[in-house]
Amino acid sequence: MRLVILGPPGAGKGTQSQRLMREFHIPQLSTGDMLRAAVKTGSDVGRAAQGVMDAGGLVGDDIVVGCIRERLREPDARTGFIMDGFPRTIAQAVALDDLLGDERLRLTAVVELLVDEDLLLDRITKRADEAQRNGETPRADDNPEAMRKRLMAYRESTLALSNFYYNQNRLVTVDGMRDADRVTADILEALQ
Repeated sequence: MRLVILGPPGAGKGTQSQRLMREFHIPQLSTGDMLRAAVKTGSDVGRAAQGVMDAGGLVGDDIVVGCIRERLREPDARTGFIMDGFPRTIAQAVALDDLLGDERLRLTAVVELLVDEDLLLDRITKRADEAQRNGETPRADDNPEAMRKRLMAYRESTLALSNFYYNQNRLVTVDGMRDADRVTADILEALQ
């Protein structure tokens, strides 16, 4: 099972990725984690990423795809994976398809969690309030103003991926506003 999880910030991608990892016994591939690991191991890709990050820049698609290539060659990812945080643009989706093709692999499906943005803002506010009640520090971006900006950025770049994957007949949409157990059940049913 090779999956990409799409959805705006706060839609539950992380929660569902963790559940699907346990269900299918496959790793979740986070681009941030992969970049940090590549830097730590000192691979060619890691050294390139470190140089960009040290200069305060954003790591380009070529470096990110290089990290993904390295990660896909690890034994645990050969049987499948859940891609979280990548791709975010059509150019990245094409690069991912090319990379998978080079490895003689193909995405099984792209799962998009559909959400109501107004309810999502409420969900984020409740998450921040709950963190404070539990004596935790809420995430810096768990506030309505930051969330609106993140949602706008999502709509401007990542949302186009829905059409891209729909046109390839790989998109599976699920109501992400239901409770987490129901969303998981719906994803598993859609993947049958």
